[in-house]
Amino acid sequence: MYIVDEKDLEYRFGDLGPKYLMKGPRMNYAIVQFPPNTDFQAHYHGIMEENFYILEGKIDIVVDNILHTLTEGQFIHIEPSEVHYVKNPYDKTAKMVSTLAPYIEKDKTDAENPTDYK
Repeated sequence: MYIVDEKDLEYRFGDLGPKYLMKGPRMNYAIVQFPPNTDFQAHYHGIMEENFYILEGKIDIVVDNILHTLTEGQFIHIEPSEVHYVKNPYDKTAKMVSTLAPYIEKDKTDAENPTDYK
């Protein structure tokens, strides 16, 4: 058992991206933040499934070239091998919870054409 305070941790890319509260041994748990006009490259996972629960704001998540606009209180589940791309074209910071399981240290593959969606 352990306790983590989000305030003691940093986002991966300064003020955006994931802030991992737990990384392994069975899953990753992170708070993810996207300020206005930021994005995260298209990628997919070979084994891990990923979930996002929107805490604040509005966010676009493209999954297998289909655009999904999510708002506070909505949840999305992304299966392994589904290419996903996250972007915030809105004027408010989006904040969400992300989980990845089962934990695999290196399970992310970059995808091409991240903005080529329907």
